Amino acid sequence: MKLDEFTIGDVFETKSYKITKEDILRFAGEFDPQYMHLDEEKANQSRFKGIIASGIHTLAISFKLWVEEEKYGADVIAGTGMNHIKFLKPVYPDDELHLLVEVLDKKVIKKETGLLTVSLSTFNDKEEKVFEGDITALIKR
Repeated sequence: MKLDEFTIGDVFETKSYKITKEDILRFAGEFDPQYMHLDEEKANQSRFKGIIASGIHTLAISFKLWVEEEKYGADVIAGTGMNHIKFLKPVYPDDELHLLVEVLDKKVIKKETGLLTVSLSTFNDKEEKVFEGDITALIKR
């Protein structure tokens, strides 16, 4: 979709993604090697009572699910920013995540391009919000 096809207030729902313990260990081992993501014994003794996904992993899954909706498609040029990033609840192995994406703002920059800002709200399969954040992309008009 081009910038002009989006309307402020539009809401889109994504498909779901089930995160596995193996996914969490693999991602954390490479990008966020903290005990709550990798060390089951220590994680069990922590406030989380088990291994949890990295917040950055949750953000990445959220973005993946939004991109896979193909609303931007070939009309997106580049991401330009992220704001108001919040990790609200831990994500555990076997949680199934999905998003509601709301169009917050759109601005024409040039005759052929503009900025689109959407709010990502990620929920687990218990309908608890686990993540939220706003992303802005440069997109064709």
